[in-house]
Order: sequence, then structure tokens, then C-alpha cells
Amino acid sequence: MSYLNYQVTTTPTGWRKILYLNWPLVLLITAVACTGFLMLYSVGGGRLEAWAEPQMERFAVGMVAMVGLSFVPIWFWRSIAVPAYVICVLMLFAVDMFGHTTMGAQRWLDLGPIRLQPSELMKIALVLMLAAYYDWLPLEKVSRPLWVLIPIFLILLPTGLVMIQPDLGTSIMLTLGGALTAFVAGVSLWYFAFVIALIVGAVFTVLESRGTPWQLLHDYQFKRIDTFLDPTSDPLGAGYNITQAQIALGSGGWSGRGFMQGTQSRLNFLPEKHTDFIFTTLAEEFGFIGSLSLLALYALIVGFCLHSALTNRDRFASLMTVGIAATFFLYFGVNMGMVMGLMPVVGVPLPMVSYGGTQLMILLMAFGMVQSAHVHRPR
Repeated sequence: MSYLNYQVTTTPTGWRKILYLNWPLVLLITAVACTGFLMLYSVGGGRLEAWAEPQMERFAVGMVAMVGLSFVPIWFWRSIAVPAYVICVLMLFAVDMFGHTTMGAQRWLDLGPIRLQPSELMKIALVLMLAAYYDWLPLEKVSRPLWVLIPIFLILLPTGLVMIQPDLGTSIMLTLGGALTAFVAGVSLWYFAFVIALIVGAVFTVLESRGTPWQLLHDYQFKRIDTFLDPTSDPLGAGYNITQAQIALGSGGWSGRGFMQGTQSRLNFLPEKHTDFIFTTLAEEFGFIGSLSLLALYALIVGFCLHSALTNRDRFASLMTVGIAATFFLYFGVNMGMVMGLMPVVGVPLPMVSYGGTQLMILLMAFGMVQSAHVHRPR
């Protein structure tokens, strides 16, 4: 019996597949979601129906979808990578032409009973596309200039369409998520060093242009940079959100003020306390210990995904798992950096904790793909 035949005959079939799920990953995801329910109950003033109950219902549906997707063979995700990418790009074009506008941003497609945010779908479609591309491309060609230009185009096309909406947070995540997938696929470090040098040079040039006849940004854009570097320079205006968030973070101390005892959230000083800034509520109520515990859960989720990828001999499945893990890492990394003042406020939710149906469902579906790769890996 050949090795290939051995792989096929030992792949689980039927309902036996549920035994091969990455159960520690399931438990960690559930733990993070339960943390989210607890915080949504708190910011909802002790009412489940405000935000916690709808989130629980979405999570239940999402978990069923995750388990269902784990039964799908890995070849299916490889076969739909190109169509999924093309469809998401077309939807992004549709958003830019006649999308639904909310709070000054045109990011949604109104489909009657639901509103769809295609940029969220694109995060996963891009991972599938890049994984399929590098699975098809021979290893000796991965770092050749011509073959590097193709993934750059695949990344920059949706990034540009998302920037038009405008959605800086998702644009950053698409760019970094794509770059991390390319890095894991084996693209030479020299390309990344060159891009980083260009970015550093561009930032330096922009800052040096201030006050000159060839100034590259408007004055109000430089004002935003000043506010990011020093939120106290405009505490009641552009720096209000991050100032209040930092007050909440600091007031939590080591062990926090106690469940539902956070003054910043209870007195409505915190902006978007149930979505983008929910981490500050957790930090105020449960302190450094609670914040570190949530971060540990996130790190374990990423760790189990990477372990699954490293032990998978299918190149596409491995790259897809790493790409989804990188996207998940960027979710909580950008959000936490944002609310702590380490990054500009770009409107990225805290994964599976912030209130929101689209990002929760898409993340759980993405983890369903991770489970699919884990269940169907060659044994």
C-alpha cells in the first residue's frame, strides 16, 4: 500500500469526523464568547435583551455552522478560492457604487432582511486565494519578482476598494493578513525589508513636509496625527475617545473595580462601549488580571491554530490555517493597540467579545475552515 493510499484510507468519514475536531480550540472559542456575553450584560446595564441575548443567539448559530463546515473536505475550499475572491471583489465594487451608508461610512450592502459587509468576507476570501495561489506555485518560484507581483496585486485590489469606503482598520488588516500569509509561504525577507523601508521613508517625508510649500497632508490630517501622539492636546474633541479609554484602563488596577462597577462605562463616558471599546470596560471591571486572562485565551487560540498548521502535510490547508490565525491575531491585536493608544482609532472590534453579528459569524465560519483542515489532514 502506497503512502498516498494510506492517507486516503485513514481520513475519517461520516459522523466519525466529529471525533477528530480540534476540541481544545472549540472550548477556547466558547470561553472567549462567554467573556463577551458577560461584558455585554454589564454594559447593557444588567439586561440580557440589550446586547448579550442577541449575541448568544448568533453564537449558537455560528457554532452550528462551524461544526457543519468542519465536515467539508479540504479540496472544496481549494476549489472555491478563486470564485470566492472574485465575488467578494465584485461586492466591494457594488458597495462603492450603491452601498448603504452609516455614520459617514459606505460599507454595507442592503439585501433586504440583512445588511452584508463584504469587506469582512474579503478577509477570509483573500486568505483562501493566497493559500490556493501558493499551493499551486512551485516553491522555487515563490520569491521570483514576477510571481511576487501577483499576490501584491491580489492584496492591493481589495485594500484600495475598502479604503474608498472609507475603512482604514479593515484595509490595514487585509494588507497585513496578506503579507503574513505570503511570508509563511516562503517569500524572501528582502521584499518585506524593502517595503518596510519604503513605509518608513514615506512617513518621514510626510512629517518633514509639514509647514512647507510642498506639504503632503492637509492641516486637519496633521491635527489627527498630533491627537494620536498626544490625546490630551484635545481632550474634549478628537482625543476624547482615547482619553476616556485610558482612564478606564488605568482605573481598573490589578484586580478591577468589580463586575458592573466600572464608572466609565456605567456613567456612559466610554464611547462605543459595547463594540470597539469593550476591552476598556473589561479592564476597568476585572483589571490587569482579567485583561491578561483574555489575552491568554486569544494567544492559546492562535497557538492551537499554528500547531494544527505545522502538523498538516497539506500545503493549502496549512497556509489557510495560518492565514486565518493571522487574521484573528490582527483582530485583537489592532483593537487592543487602538484602545490603549498604541495605534490610531480605526474601528476594529474585539473578536467574539464586541457586539456585532457579521464579524462573529464570519470568524466562526473561518474557524470552521480551520477545523475542516484539521479533521481532513493526512494521517
